[in-house]
Amino acid sequence: MDTLISNVTIVTMNEHMDVLFGAYLGIKEGKISFISKSAPQEQPATIIDGTGMVAIPGLINCHTHLATSALRNLLDDESRSQALQTQLQKEDKMDARTAKAAATISIAECLRFGVTSVSDLYYFPGATAEAADEAGIKANIALSAYRYISDCEDFDFETDEQCRELCRLADKWQGHSRIKIDGGIHAPYTSNHLLWEGIADYCKEKGLGVQLHLAETQAETEDCLDRTGLGCGELLACHRLFDVPATAAGCNALSDEERTLLGKKKITAVATPIAHAKAGVPATPIAKTVRSGMNVALGTGGALESGNLDMFETMRAAAFSERVNAGEPSAMPASAVLMMATVCGARAQGRSGSCGMLKVGMDADIALVDFSAPHLIPCHNVISSLVFSAKGGDVAMTMVQGKILYQNGQFPTLDLKTAVEELTGYGMDRLFAEKE
Repeated sequence: MDTLISNVTIVTMNEHMDVLFGAYLGIKEGKISFISKSAPQEQPATIIDGTGMVAIPGLINCHTHLATSALRNLLDDESRSQALQTQLQKEDKMDARTAKAAATISIAECLRFGVTSVSDLYYFPGATAEAADEAGIKANIALSAYRYISDCEDFDFETDEQCRELCRLADKWQGHSRIKIDGGIHAPYTSNHLLWEGIADYCKEKGLGVQLHLAETQAETEDCLDRTGLGCGELLACHRLFDVPATAAGCNALSDEERTLLGKKKITAVATPIAHAKAGVPATPIAKTVRSGMNVALGTGGALESGNLDMFETMRAAAFSERVNAGEPSAMPASAVLMMATVCGARAQGRSGSCGMLKVGMDADIALVDFSAPHLIPCHNVISSLVFSAKGGDVAMTMVQGKILYQNGQFPTLDLKTAVEELTGYGMDRLFAEKE
């Protein structure tokens, strides 16, 4: 046994939702090898004292844009149209070097907050994949491809530069134990049917998933209906995009019929309640979406949209928004919210067999939460305390595949100082330089 976490409370998130107090969790060769209320006979190489700690499956952020931390808090009080214009201007100046530095800082933030896997939909996916690989976190990475709706005549998947980049990345990272490449489109309103069909066919052939934004506003849905006579979900389904596993952020404004259609195809909807509230957009109707058969996971969006990447805040916001909508606190139990941030997130990423639970044979993707803080005392219900009282800053340790990536303020796999210098020096100069 390589590592033993002793005398710890274990929130397994297994099929029985077992919570074990004063328990032992053993790790060998990156996998969970032992869980018991009794100490193991085997002597571990390293012992981590879990007294006062709660071990949970690493949280899974199923929708973010890591490199947008470069623009954190820049556009918070601007109108939606003005913010979008400014964002596009800054993104036009971004390069891979800036994106990697910003992504590295965001990954450190994720690890600090107990996140062990992310789904990233943005530009410069190669730089983001490198940052994730070097840090040791798990990541599903997709290029946020776009193609003007009317620009169909000259499209060819084999020669389109964004599609070629998808192919290069898929080949490069194929078979990696932590990094997965997904196909991606920004949204139905920024792309056309030839792009959807090309990506769908390629991903089906290669066994890849797809990431996208879908029906985040009523205006988006109404525009799609006016143009095509179909809702966004119906339209993409007609063009085969949902013939592969897809993770769709938003799904706020889908019709009931579309939810049922996507539920039959086992599509994942990702609720990003803080990012949407900050943008003045209604939250994803979680209970209704679950009842349709869709998988529902949670995400933060990027730091540009949400301010930070704290999944504990996101869990709390998801519960609150659903309870407000229903007018009933039992509408969204804490256990369901934690499940969306772990089990359902793993399902969305195609990682159900390796993470999302603390179970013998699974990867040792673990966050240790320090329950000695005043705001966590007393603890009458561990899962409720995690969702309604804990904060990202309460995480004392985060490990992925048995390797410690964050512990007590330290990031052993990250050169955070250099990343900050890169972003605040080179990156900011580039993003905010006046045009010559």
